[in-house]
Amino acid sequence: MLMIRLARFGAKKKPTYRVVVIDKERARDSRAVEIVGVYNPITQPKQITLKHDRIAHWMQNGAQPSDTVARLIKNNPAPAA
Repeated sequence: MLMIRLARFGAKKKPTYRVVVIDKERARDSRAVEIVGVYNPITQPKQITLKHDRIAHWMQNGAQPSDTVARLIKNNPAPAA
């Protein structure tokens, strides 16, 4: 089963995260199927970049977002076309 979750990158005490599509059983930072966004909680305001079209594609194909990613998606809706 595929999950959409965060993978931690960055230096010690300065995290940055990638929003990735990955198999549920794989390790947090292992090779992902696709990178669908970036989240940097350190900057003010927090930097959140999401590929909403790709997230929607993976969710239609059965990928489940983690609780944190679901909250990021909800708080940062796709721009109106």
